[in-house]
Amino acid sequence: MRKALITGITGFVGSHLAELLLEKGYTVYGFVRYRADMSNIKHLLDKIKIYTGDMTDPSSIRSALIESKPHEIYHLAANSFVPFSWSQPVEVFNTNAIGFIHLLETIRNLKLDTKIMIACSSEEYGQVNEDEVPIKESNTLRPQSPYAVSKITMDYLAQQYVASYGMKIFISRAFNHTGPRRGEQFVCSNFAKQIVEGETVKHGDLSAVRDFTDVRDIVRAYVLGLNCPEIEWGVPYNIGSGTGHCIEDVLGKLIEFSKKIIVMEEDPERMRPSDVPLLICNNQKFVETTGWEPKISFDKTLKDLLKSWKDINKIEGGIT
Repeated sequence: MRKALITGITGFVGSHLAELLLEKGYTVYGFVRYRADMSNIKHLLDKIKIYTGDMTDPSSIRSALIESKPHEIYHLAANSFVPFSWSQPVEVFNTNAIGFIHLLETIRNLKLDTKIMIACSSEEYGQVNEDEVPIKESNTLRPQSPYAVSKITMDYLAQQYVASYGMKIFISRAFNHTGPRRGEQFVCSNFAKQIVEGETVKHGDLSAVRDFTDVRDIVRAYVLGLNCPEIEWGVPYNIGSGTGHCIEDVLGKLIEFSKKIIVMEEDPERMRPSDVPLLICNNQKFVETTGWEPKISFDKTLKDLLKSWKDINKIEGGIT
């Protein structure tokens, strides 16, 4: 039986990935921070084994790896909220970049023959020119946040460890993804929560264009990529739908599906010091290599997101 360790299993993506791996018959282990919120995986706790620790504490990583001896590691643990990286850049870099070094060094020192999937990000591309869209993996990286820099560091570290030590690392550069359980600080989920709970939606810049994929399609891509014989270790692969959505249109769809009358209010506190105006994925390399394609429509994703917030708030009523 295949054994998989998911770092950050309590997160939005980690919980969906755990469900998928269990469906596939894996033995699933999770590595979580001390006193982590388990609400996303409470329905799975009798089916998985949890190790507590911190990505900045290599001894806790070592203990988890020695006990679990995973065939596959899905490294999702990160500070992933971009605005937080401006206020706490050191914490973000320590968790994302230095934490990843701890993981790599522990695997290397233990001589584990394990495959590793790392969740890098489309934010690495940063400022993209219109003639560079849709974005290929070869595009110049022009990061616009400390978070993006931390992910570039992870990306390059993975490439270096593959070249230097022959590690088996699948580098995913996933574009925006959303769906049920997405944290309320992220744009689609934040809008959905505000719509469900009131009559006013506060927002920042609505002009940005993002490539959104359903989280359930993203985790399928992670598992498929890590287990595809044609995948090249240490080579980045874009994962995304290939379709751009203006944030203003996303908000409009959520309001339409909610069947509520909503007032929109610009909030200066939600404006970022710098932002990436346009991110659309060229997924050709990953699709041609693995045969993956998104199966869940964006409309269904948004409806499921609204429903998840209604369920949390125990609100009755349909969604169109």
